[in-house]
Amino acid sequence: MSSETPAGEGGVEVEDVVRFETAGDGTSLVAHVRGEIDTLTAPLLRTELDSRIPEAPLVVLDLSGVTFLGSAGLAVLVAAKDQVERAGHTLRLVCGSRIVTRALEATGLLGLFDVADGVTEALRPTA
Repeated sequence: MSSETPAGEGGVEVEDVVRFETAGDGTSLVAHVRGEIDTLTAPLLRTELDSRIPEAPLVVLDLSGVTFLGSAGLAVLVAAKDQVERAGHTLRLVCGSRIVTRALEATGLLGLFDVADGVTEALRPTA
């Protein structure tokens, strides 16, 4: 991302919320999400995911840098899952912390997602 990326509401920069990298032979996209994913930052994350998800058959959301996951963030994860599945692609989450796992468990959403222990595991092909 360039430093000219527009700020979201409250002056939050996209780079403060998510950083993308292409993995493997370009068939995988890893989104490293960090910070608080709440009503202020979730729209930024959603916009970035919406524009990049169609790029790769495997999308990994690395949530290990997330320090808070509110209902708006959870809604972004569900929308991303739906978008990826409509494209016939795969979404994997790397929770990385009890904060993220607890939010997903408390809302009954954990079972909806393909979860890996780390980015390396998430990038491995499944049987």
